[in-house]
Amino acid sequence: MPRNAVRALLAGLLCLSLAALLTACGDSGNDNGGDSRGADATAKADDGASGRRGGVLRIVSEEDVQQPLESGAAYSSGALNVLAGTVRPLYRYDPDDPTDAVPDLAAGPPQISPDGRTLTVRIRSGVRYSPPVNREVTSRDVKYAVERGFNPAVGNGYAGTWYGAVVGADRASGGPLAGITTPDDQTIVFRLTRPTAGLLAQAMILPLSAPVPPEYARRYDDKREGQVSNYAAHQVATGPYMFDADADGRVQGVGIVPGRRLVLKRNPNWDPATDDRPAYLDGIEWSIGNDPNVAGRQVLEGEDMTLGDTPTAAILKRAVQRYPDQIFFSPGAGSRYAALNTQIPPFDDANLRKAVAAQLDRDQMRLVRGGEVLGPIATHFLYPGVAGFEEAGGLRGPGVDFLASPAGNPAVARRYMAAAGYPDGRYTGDETVSVVGDSGDPSDKDAQLVDEALRELGFRTKLQLVDSGTMYERFCTVPKARVNVCPNLGWQRDFADPQTVLDGAFNGAAIIPNGNSNWPQLNDPRINAAMARAELLVDKQERADAWAKIDEMITKTGAAIPWLWDSQPIVSSEDVRCANQLWNQGHCDFAYSSLR
Repeated sequence: MPRNAVRALLAGLLCLSLAALLTACGDSGNDNGGDSRGADATAKADDGASGRRGGVLRIVSEEDVQQPLESGAAYSSGALNVLAGTVRPLYRYDPDDPTDAVPDLAAGPPQISPDGRTLTVRIRSGVRYSPPVNREVTSRDVKYAVERGFNPAVGNGYAGTWYGAVVGADRASGGPLAGITTPDDQTIVFRLTRPTAGLLAQAMILPLSAPVPPEYARRYDDKREGQVSNYAAHQVATGPYMFDADADGRVQGVGIVPGRRLVLKRNPNWDPATDDRPAYLDGIEWSIGNDPNVAGRQVLEGEDMTLGDTPTAAILKRAVQRYPDQIFFSPGAGSRYAALNTQIPPFDDANLRKAVAAQLDRDQMRLVRGGEVLGPIATHFLYPGVAGFEEAGGLRGPGVDFLASPAGNPAVARRYMAAAGYPDGRYTGDETVSVVGDSGDPSDKDAQLVDEALRELGFRTKLQLVDSGTMYERFCTVPKARVNVCPNLGWQRDFADPQTVLDGAFNGAAIIPNGNSNWPQLNDPRINAAMARAELLVDKQERADAWAKIDEMITKTGAAIPWLWDSQPIVSSEDVRCANQLWNQGHCDFAYSSLR
């Protein structure tokens, strides 16, 4: 988009900014006369207790859920939201408590040895797989599930980070791990090379610890080099819901139709005696590919619906003004940033990265999404509510000059351009910068703003806008795609520890060929070593201090440009009781939500 077109767009959206408490501009359409209540008057978190049984919750979105949508590979917020209803990891968070994990498949708390090198978990009896497997889950299924996380065909983005201390994991490629044993059908034991059993126990809220039947899944997982597991198309469930499937158990094209729909129905083998979640709903139907403004109005004015996307600025304004009880702002939903590929020219040069950060108008990045109500402009990567945030400088951050001005500072940008060898402040190199962003509104506008900042500094760019699933699956998580800039990235903690915000996202050891979560491919030996030391700390304050220092080190590399600490808005119809997943950007937890 030409520069003047972007500026015209921003001028028009200025009247949609909620920063002015929605009172600065006249309204449009049927919104005339709406009140001007702010986010403090919107819906509060709902724990889902005492809901009504029955009905189908309809989710509508423009964007698809990131594929492959299965327990071994899923690592996006939307995918974790869906799988929370279909698979049972060892532990989970209740929707209104993002801090204290409770047993899910596990029968009780984890047992950690005094030296921190052995973790033992007992699992529940009576949990059964959905058709066509039907049998009872055993500890061997959990062992296989974790081991397949190291299979390149599965493409798990965090197995190495959280399970990397398991004995044998350093040589793992999807086969058996010597450090995981199953003394009986209900017991699984993890032996570690480092005293990190407490951290591993927390990581078991992620779906990699959900059981997978090896005799059924291995045929889909055993692939030649370069091939991808097809278990997602045939997966079975252990939760209250399962993907709709044909008579042979195939969900692809039935319960999962990429780019079109997801359909969840009740799992006939789910036994509420083994699960304390209420599972009020009869099913969930997710429609994909909808116009975001039309979908937003349908949700606000209709029944049985929740918006699966971030609402556009117009829908956000309409919801806060006229339907405040139908919009929830999830606190501490994560951070948004643009990643610059540090491994290939031109952004293997740190000064060029810092120049782009200084040039970017992060105020406008937030404005096109709806303004101040969405959260503060980010200045580093640990976000409010995460241990270490205050130790890392709080709202101000480390005070680097290239992030000092939210509106951008061309003079600072020119200084960094000069330091990189471009004294006129404009890039004159040979590279064309590849920018791959999200095509959905409002993310497309953010991508265009990053592209504009690059071109203002003289970079020739090639901007591609694709749906968010494609952006991640084919470009931003695949190093061989050689994308220079991914402007629409977001990160939330895996569980309640500061390491989960920084390790998988910026540790060089986390870089993998597919499903890579270190999007800038930062591989700084000093940072990697600091992370290895911080990982071993047990005291909470020592961990907060150590990861705060690492946060500062990462920020100073300019490898990524933080631009928003998110309060994710969730919009639902009036009759929807959305039990918000506070641990996962406030999505409606399908196993607790209901219809009034």
